[in-house]
Amino acid sequence: MRMLLLGLLLLAGLIASAPTRAAATCTATADALLPFGNVSSGAAGATPGTLNITVNCSTAALSLIATTGIRVCIGLGNGTGGTSTSPWRTMVNGSSDPLNFQIYNVANYSEVTGLAPRGTPPAQELTMTYNVPLIGGSGSRTTQLFAQIPANQVLASGNYSSTFTGANVVLTWAWNEVLLGTATVPATCNGGATGTNTASNAFTFNATATVLPQCGSYLTTTMNFGNVTGGIPANIDQTATLTLTCLKRTAYQVGLNNGQNNPALTTTRRMRTTIGGNSYYLTYELYRDAARSQRWGNTLTVDTFSGVGTGSAQTLNIFGRVPPVAGQPPAGTYNDLVQVTITY
Repeated sequence: MRMLLLGLLLLAGLIASAPTRAAATCTATADALLPFGNVSSGAAGATPGTLNITVNCSTAALSLIATTGIRVCIGLGNGTGGTSTSPWRTMVNGSSDPLNFQIYNVANYSEVTGLAPRGTPPAQELTMTYNVPLIGGSGSRTTQLFAQIPANQVLASGNYSSTFTGANVVLTWAWNEVLLGTATVPATCNGGATGTNTASNAFTFNATATVLPQCGSYLTTTMNFGNVTGGIPANIDQTATLTLTCLKRTAYQVGLNNGQNNPALTTTRRMRTTIGGNSYYLTYELYRDAARSQRWGNTLTVDTFSGVGTGSAQTLNIFGRVPPVAGQPPAGTYNDLVQVTITY
């Protein structure tokens, strides 16, 4: 009996002193897009977005009753759209116009997601514990980050994006292992544990938003050819204006129709007066240039006026001309109404 007891004690001592350990490996996947959709310049409210990230960790075989406790930090940098995380991250369009946005760890938008564990701002943290039997073990956690585009931004139109990859996406994790019982989760992601590790380019996603072209605040003045006494032996030239405001980078075209009095199937513009139930006409024309060589019509890319918005009011001149008239037109007040079409 004494010899058997001694043998059992020696065997127990060998098991207790065995330095069996295995590294925990963590990887992550995320939504390919953090899409904000269409965003309006000067929007009165913030535009929200979310990003889902799943972290998977695994440990090689330890023992029948072993466990691993892991703390993982998901760190995000500036992204390719800008050089700063705070107070805002930035997306840019093809002309490098900025659009501010931010990514947060919590749903109330009170804690920005940073790159470093427990940094300022801090990386997102999550924990997991799982069993590691003789065939190995693994665990998985999904977390959600919350994002916003702030209100009241004056924006240019275009498609905006910022890519998060490489050094802008870092996974840091620490783990504890025990062969018997439940392993404690490390207090931090980068120290005080059985082991630690870090990986950049852990996953990739793009933050995207679209600011649609927009024009508004239209104002026109009257084309007044004045009072004429007698005949019209020479050109009468006058100018009217159209003022419009379009978002920066908004390409637009302005067309003018042929008025209310043009003969069918023609482009002739005419002003009309009615005397004793009879209609009388004066022809006129509208032009895009002061030399009055470029007719202003309504066919896109052919005879419309093309411009690009600046974000401020732009005034366009409309150049009018009444050509000479043989004889003397009947006395009266001649007028026409021209429709303005703005395409963007």
